[in-house]
Amino acid sequence: MEAYNVVTEVLTIHPNTPEPQIIAQAAGIIRAGGLVAFPTETVYGLGANAFDAAAIERIYRAKQRPSYDPVIVHITHVATLQTLALDLPDIAYALAEAFWPGALTLVLQRAPNVPSNVATGLLTVAVRMPAHPVARALIDAAGVPIAAPSANRFTRPSATQAAHVLEDLNGHVDLVLDGGQTRIGIESTVLDLTQAVPTVLRPGGIVMDELRQVIPQVQIMNRLIADPTTPTQSPGMAIKHYSPRAELILFDGERDTVLNAMNALAVKLTHDQKRVGILTTDEDAGAFTHSGARILSLGQEDNLDHVAHVLFGAMRALDNQNVDKILVRAYAKDGLGAAIWDRLLRAAEGKVRRMMA
Repeated sequence: MEAYNVVTEVLTIHPNTPEPQIIAQAAGIIRAGGLVAFPTETVYGLGANAFDAAAIERIYRAKQRPSYDPVIVHITHVATLQTLALDLPDIAYALAEAFWPGALTLVLQRAPNVPSNVATGLLTVAVRMPAHPVARALIDAAGVPIAAPSANRFTRPSATQAAHVLEDLNGHVDLVLDGGQTRIGIESTVLDLTQAVPTVLRPGGIVMDELRQVIPQVQIMNRLIADPTTPTQSPGMAIKHYSPRAELILFDGERDTVLNAMNALAVKLTHDQKRVGILTTDEDAGAFTHSGARILSLGQEDNLDHVAHVLFGAMRALDNQNVDKILVRAYAKDGLGAAIWDRLLRAAEGKVRRMMA
């Protein structure tokens, strides 16, 4: 796939009160078929006019994203759903009332006027309403829904600050709006409303207990898509995703057993002249003092909001230290931990070292 090559401009924008002249410039680029990277409350998005098939194709080319991985359409008014989707179920409006603007994406039946390449040729469309003031101002000023996957190269950790966007996409996006660090740090929850039972395809910023308050019967699909040619209704479902350049080795099991195994492997790899990074917690960092590894804490283990906030940036930070391997212990898998587990599992390409006590 030939890349989308341009001269990238970077403009700093106030995250809470975005400057109208900067938003107007960015909106003009969207209307002209160009690409704008912008902050949302989850991660940075790489945006294009959702009704412009050629512009959407530029997203795929810029990210080197395969055609089987769909993009999410961002809106600011619930009424816009009627221009994007058919046969809207009542539950869609109930969910919008409960969670929008926010980190919930709904998969719906796609309207004929929405380009098929926004949804990998499937008859569905994924839609969400962001809460970030910059994202909302840009959508309103552009006057069109904005299709936007995460603003990074395909399979790389998502961008949570403008510097991450530039690491991956400098020269492949017309404009980057630098609004600082994103608040949540991992992507939205994707909920499929086209199935008989509403199904979470990707856990994210809205957790299952919150969804059950509106739809008690909601279920989650725990499946890794191994076939790289299978079109999916949600981004982030491939077995390899969110991955650093270094091999990420994911451990799961009883804490002390896991820490001992991680430490032993770090010592062995370091002895073999490998550069090792360890993503850990404040509580566990002391276990690796003499391992020879580069240790990066994600914060306190019970503060999963902070872990999610810094996770992708930490992966990139270790990559920038040129480590060969990254070792990490799994977190609890409920609440926001389900989304963190999902990101780590895909970063490890579905492979887990399970340690028994």
